[in-house]
Amino acid sequence: MRLFVRSLLIALALIGAEAVLRPWLENALYLVRLQGLPAPSVLPVPVAGVEPAGLRDTWGGARSEGRRHEGIDIFAARGTPVLSSTEGVVLRVGGNRLGGQAVWVLGPGGQRHYYAHLDRYGDVHAGMRVAPGRVLGYVGNTGNAAATPPHLHYGIYTADGAVNPYPFLRAPARAAAPPKRGTRRATASR
Repeated sequence: MRLFVRSLLIALALIGAEAVLRPWLENALYLVRLQGLPAPSVLPVPVAGVEPAGLRDTWGGARSEGRRHEGIDIFAARGTPVLSSTEGVVLRVGGNRLGGQAVWVLGPGGQRHYYAHLDRYGDVHAGMRVAPGRVLGYVGNTGNAAATPPHLHYGIYTADGAVNPYPFLRAPARAAAPPKRGTRRATASR
């Protein structure tokens, strides 16, 4: 009888440990997979309703305190949804002096995506997995943007530093149209 009770207790402890450890292990494996994915070469505009043609490249512009602009500003009406441009894990939801209310997302290839000057946050928290298009917050002008029209400051950071997001925020390439009947596609000679 003692052996049965001891075996039962060990089995229950293992089941309980598995239930506690499984989410940690799954998250660790997801982070490893995410880091191993290539960084995207094309990203959707992270503000609902804004088309790539409506963007301006504000990268590198002079800023206060001798800084350079490490991102682009995407102007939209206050309260417009700000969307995750990639899958990933929310690293931080919180404020800072320059960006005001901001969200950081760790994306494929280890890129960190920074969404700043938010009016308010979406239903997200640190450690949460997000898919592209997930609402992270809403356009505002918090932080050092109080004197500007509402906008999202969007930045991308790699291990080597800030990267200009503007070239990545273009419409996906369209598939080539099939050839018309009676015509041939040009092919490379072998």
